[in-house]
Amino acid sequence: MNKDNNIIAKLEAMLFASGEPVEAARLAELLELDIESITKMLAHLGDLYDERQSGIRLIRMGGKYQICTREEYADDVRSLLEIKKNTPLSQAAFEVLAIVAYNKAVTKSFIEQIRGVDCSGSIANLVQKGLIEEKGRLDLPGRPLVYGTTDRFLRCFSLNSLDDLPDLPVAEESAEGSDQTSLFEGNAEGTDEL
Repeated sequence: MNKDNNIIAKLEAMLFASGEPVEAARLAELLELDIESITKMLAHLGDLYDERQSGIRLIRMGGKYQICTREEYADDVRSLLEIKKNTPLSQAAFEVLAIVAYNKAVTKSFIEQIRGVDCSGSIANLVQKGLIEEKGRLDLPGRPLVYGTTDRFLRCFSLNSLDDLPDLPVAEESAEGSDQTSLFEGNAEGTDEL
């Protein structure tokens, strides 16, 4: 086994054992290599999985890497592990998640201002599922919490970073001449049931 193959095997073992995303800088530090070499080797490892049509794949989220199961085998893995399929997100939860993702960091009141309804339930559900998290507090009266997306959000939606989100559709001006764009349609009553 040549030196590069040995390092690639070490990278694979480290990522497999971690089970969580690992920063390329951390891998470079541990293997005493530069980040550029590590990222090339990680790309090669990902290509090997793809060429073999392996049941696992290497995903990149920003500067972090993780080995995970390919989506097409998720049901089989769930069956093996006897994991119940997560209940799907409601329309309200998807709307809240989209607001948080596209605005990067927002308060509950900002979300509610856009949606026009209380979003406490959706926010709590998304935090519980690990898709959003508290990122801190604003220096305003009441010190409101700021929410942002998590690495799990990126993994679930197969995104490298929030920059990979698709562009929002541009709505045409309404007949009244309003220049406001609705981010979400079909939420006339806005129930927040999950």
